[in-house]
Amino acid sequence: MTKEIIDQLAILGHSQRITVFRMLMRRFPDRVPAGELATELGVKPSTMSNYLNALLRSGLVKQERSGTSLLYSIEMKNVQQMLDFLIVDCCRGRPDLCLPSTMGSETMTDRKFNVLFICVGNSARSIFAESLLSEIGGDRFNAYSAGTQPSSDLNPFAVQVLRDKGHDTSILRSKNLSEFSAPDAPAMDFVFTVCNQAANEECPAWESQPISGHWGMEDPVKADGTDAEKSLAFQNAYGALKRRIQAFTTLPVESLDRIALQSAIDEIGLASLEETK
Repeated sequence: MTKEIIDQLAILGHSQRITVFRMLMRRFPDRVPAGELATELGVKPSTMSNYLNALLRSGLVKQERSGTSLLYSIEMKNVQQMLDFLIVDCCRGRPDLCLPSTMGSETMTDRKFNVLFICVGNSARSIFAESLLSEIGGDRFNAYSAGTQPSSDLNPFAVQVLRDKGHDTSILRSKNLSEFSAPDAPAMDFVFTVCNQAANEECPAWESQPISGHWGMEDPVKADGTDAEKSLAFQNAYGALKRRIQAFTTLPVESLDRIALQSAIDEIGLASLEETK
């Protein structure tokens, strides 16, 4: 066991390999093509292949085939085993010393929880999520959304879908993520990325250490075809997010500890991946 952990830590000790590992962690439970990782990090495909092969040998990353593509994702049970070893052996079972103070098993308090949905443009998917959570869970959650590179205007197809579904669109606007890292910004309890590009980016270190999740999905803005076909893509995105948010709002947030909550949120992400198979 010790040698295996040493080998894993040695592999993560390389600056680029740990960057790949961190990106896959941010995208968990997504399965990501090697080409996308190479493009995001600006490295040659052959170089990325070397990084991924090393991570595969370590057991921290797994590979799956989908058609002609090879997809990579975190092998979470092995990552947890490595971290457990460090906490139990190196820290002598003292999580109070080795983990952030908010990462224990305490439950969340009985109050309204702040939830932030992040995308790149904040013009469609994250706006859908904000509107849906406000409607479905407005008595328990405060919903917000933001973009890492927000658009100047909301997407007109997204606005029409929301109006057709009975949402009030007059209160909606594209917002920069920086608004939520300002000193007077609300402290977030949950942060979700709903597009892959936003998950790939380095987001701010949230002082409140919120529970995070990645619910990546296809960008309806990139849909081609007639206006009717484009509208259908936005309706499908709305429906997919509605299913995830309905599942989220059924969680007994007040009674689950952080570890159980994180696991439940990851399960929602995994279920959404199954929908696309």
